[in-house]
Formats: sequence, C-alpha cells, structure tokens
Amino acid sequence: MMTDDQAWAAVLARDRTFDGRFVTGVLTTGIYCRPSCPARHPHRANVRFFADGADARAAGLRACQRCRPDELARDEAAILAALAAIREAEDPLALADLAAATGYSPAHLQRLFVRHTGLSPAAYARALRAERMADSLSSAQSVTGAIYDAGFSGPSRFYADSAARLGMAPSAWANGGRGVTIHWATVQTSLGPMLVAATAKGVCRVSFAEDRADLAERFPNATLVEGSTEFAHLLGQVVSAVEAPGTGAHIPLDVRGTAFQEAVWRALREIPPGETRSYGDIAAAIGNPRAVRAVGGANGANHVAVLIPCHRVIRSDDSIGGYAWGLDIKRELLAREQS
Repeated sequence: MMTDDQAWAAVLARDRTFDGRFVTGVLTTGIYCRPSCPARHPHRANVRFFADGADARAAGLRACQRCRPDELARDEAAILAALAAIREAEDPLALADLAAATGYSPAHLQRLFVRHTGLSPAAYARALRAERMADSLSSAQSVTGAIYDAGFSGPSRFYADSAARLGMAPSAWANGGRGVTIHWATVQTSLGPMLVAATAKGVCRVSFAEDRADLAERFPNATLVEGSTEFAHLLGQVVSAVEAPGTGAHIPLDVRGTAFQEAVWRALREIPPGETRSYGDIAAAIGNPRAVRAVGGANGANHVAVLIPCHRVIRSDDSIGGYAWGLDIKRELLAREQS
C-alpha cells in the first residue's frame, strides 16, 4: 500500500509509472487527475488521493479534461482485447483489423501496444507463434506437426519468421539440443571460475561456478565440445568483456526467452555502462510499468551473465538487490563500470 506522502511525491515528479495506481483529487477545483497530469500542481492541503476514478466520482469530483484519467482504463481494455484477438486468431491479424476491433486508429493502437508490451502487434504475434512452436516441439510427433500446431500457415512461413530469432534448428528444441554442437570452456577470471558456451550463432551461456554437468542439464542431447580453435577467439572476447564490463556489446548471442523476457533483456542492454536502473525503471522502459515483479523474474532468467547486464538493475531504494551469481560479483561489476 502506498502512503499519501509517496503518492504526493509521485505527483510532484509527474511519474507516469504511477498512472492507473491512483488518481489525485483536487477538492478546490472538484477535479481528479492522473499522477502525471501536466497541469500546475495544486496545494498539498487541497489534495486527496483516491484508488480510481470511480472513488473520486463518488466523492463528487469530475475527470480532468487535460490528462483524461478515465481513458487509461479504456486504453488498457483495448490492449487486453488486442492481445486476446492475437492469441485466438488462426491467421495473422492486420493492424487495421485490430484497430477496428478496439475502436482506435491503427497508428494510435500501435503506439499504445508498444507502450504496454514493448513490442508492436506484429512483433508480438511473431513472438507468440515462436513461443508456441517451442512448446509444441516438446510434445509433437514431428516438426511439421508442431509448426501447424503453433499457428503457422506452413513450414515456409515458420522458417521465414523464426530463423533470426531461434538460434538452434527447430528440431533441436524438441530433443534437448539434439543435432546442435555447443562449444564450451571453463576459465579462471578475476571474478572466479566462469563457464562460457556457444552455438554456431553465438554465446548461449555465461555463468559463474558452473561446469559441464550444469551445461549438460540444460542441453542433455546436444553435442558438447570442450574448446576449439574457433571457439578460443570468442572465449577471449567474453573474458575481456567480463574483466572490463560494458565492452562486449559486439559479441553475438544465441539466447531465447518469452516475448516479455526478451523485451526486458533488450532494455537491459540499453543501460549505459556505469549507470543503474531500478526494476520499476525497466518495467516503464518496456511500456509495462506494473510488471515490476515480472521484470525481476526476467532478470533471473538471463542466460548470459554480464553480456546482458542484469547486474545494472538495483532496487528502487538504491540498495543493491539480488544477483544469481552472488552480491560480491555484482558489486565488483558495478564498481568496475563506475570507475
């Protein structure tokens, strides 16, 4: 629960991440606003906070015509309707059809959708199909059957959509990496022993205090090859990026997550070295300010330590928060970047 002092601080900051969590009632003018309303701030003594517009209206207030707080609920309803339509559609939906179903113009729906999900409707639909494809592969009799089960119109459409997203061949997902060669090595760094693994596409695992057994558990049917001449060059790049965090943006990755996780990981890679963000900041950056806890989960699901810099995320009170590989490593990474 928020205190009135916390709500007032959000109003003074015009913090959009609090829109939808409460409304600000101004008793002298008889109106209520979003926390982010651009109008001049009222005197604190004239302000009362309400859970939502319905509570404010019950107290005799009317909605602000400048920030239109009640439209936030309408926007969210439109996004939920669009998400449901995309999930239920057998074939890809045109943006114009989604817009007509929600009562918005195509351009406005596109902006709202990106703000709420971090993806365009078309990108969300592609990610959803690829996600369903991965799930289908685990139980389908054949890759072709899984392609149709996932909602693709045919094999050619699947391969065109997903080749850039899925690093491994589609059949590999059905068989724990069968048919995929993963080169790997453990190496000593100033942060401790580190495991690095990569497919032909890029790095698929960077972790501390793990070994071949941990990698085999993730890819039980992959061909695991320790080292190689070609892998040595990539390994050297990863070690350099860990010793000097913030220098590895050029290193190719082969990672995969849900659409939400991948949106979080993109936002993490956009944090400049030497800076930090809170979980709320990341949630706002991907257009989903309420998903603070889910952002924490996506951080924890990061496959490639340092290269996707989840260590740059701290708590909103500026405390360091958690880290899968230990707080000592997190503190050292942050110290190196800040120096």
